[in-house]
Order: sequence, then C-alpha cells, then structure tokens
Amino acid sequence: MKNFLKISLIILLSIGPVFGQNITVFDFTQQEFDTLEKRKVKGETIWTLGSNENGNYIKAEAVASGSGLGKEVKINLNNTPYLNITWKVEKNLSGIVEDSKKGHDFAARVFVIKKTGLTPLSNKALNYVFSSNNEVGQSWRSPYTKQSIDYILSTTNEYDNEWVSVKVNVKEHFKEFHDLDVEELNGVAIMTDTDNSELTAVAYYQNIYFSAE
Repeated sequence: MKNFLKISLIILLSIGPVFGQNITVFDFTQQEFDTLEKRKVKGETIWTLGSNENGNYIKAEAVASGSGLGKEVKINLNNTPYLNITWKVEKNLSGIVEDSKKGHDFAARVFVIKKTGLTPLSNKALNYVFSSNNEVGQSWRSPYTKQSIDYILSTTNEYDNEWVSVKVNVKEHFKEFHDLDVEELNGVAIMTDTDNSELTAVAYYQNIYFSAE
C-alpha cells in the first residue's frame, strides 16, 4: 500500500459524466474497463465485470496480492461534496490488525486524492474502507504514510456478503483530517488488497459517484 498513493495518479485522464447533480466516477462498462490501467502494489488483484438489477459492477479478488484501478478525475467539492458507494464483501479479512503495517489490508477501499505538491508522494488522500474487524466511523493515519487517512464506511460485522450503500462528505473530511479547504479533487481509485496479510478477499464495487447532497 505504501506505493499506492504514488501509482494511483499515474493513470488515465477521464472526467466522469454529469447527470443532474451527480458525477459518476466509474461506469464499469467493458469499454471503460479496457482503457483502465491497472497498477500493482504486489501481485495483481483479479478484476472482472458483471451486472445485476442495479446495473454494472466490478468484482475484485485478491490472493496475497494487491492492485488498484483509478482515474484522474476533477470533482468540484463545492458543488458535489458527497461520495456515494455501493459495495459488498463476499470474503472478508477477519482477524487482522488493520491499522498496522502487517495487517494494513482491506477487502474493499475507495481512495479520493488531492494533489498538494509537485510529486505524487506529496498528495493527500482519504481512504474509505470496508473493514473486516473494526466499526463504522473509526479512523487512523495510514501506517505507511501520514498523507493518507483510513476511514471505515462499512464493516462486515454489519454487512457480511450483503450489498450496502454509503455516503460521506469528502469536503468536510479533508478539513477535519488534513486541515485543508479542498475545492477540487484530482483522482479516485478502487483497491482490494491482501499483500500484507497474505489472505484472500473477494469484493464488489458498484455505483460510485459524487452528489450535492
């Protein structure tokens, strides 16, 4: 994970389509999937497309590995400060210590990134996670970098192998955790990783978008 902030912004430039007040980040279509560049931390997460009655989704399976998919995407947080995610964890990572280097793995996570310097390592990030061991609302600085905050939005203690939709005010969180008045985001990425714990995780992502409320 320590390399992910660096690699997550070295990817394709793509601005999500605007529908009313919502800004879609990922379409999870085959056309989009074919253009996304995968960035490895260790090994490679297996990413596959699917669909259900609620639309397209992407399935991620990590076996002692970790990689992410992301976009540089400009999000005006003054207009659309809320990140919305629908996701599910089919196989969790119960028993690991998630705020430690050895256990810093998550079955599902969504990064939001703000460029704050000349190099990727200077970027500030919020890492919204689907935890296997802790409670919603808990947070801590990444054990790998002070530039990233881990924040639990969902937990398998409540939703084990169930779809759940969550919403969070990203603008407020950048102020709270990084003391930054952020008007525009520069990137969003998804990641499923087990490279530290060397376990297996399976998760699904769907309907990732920003909204005004």
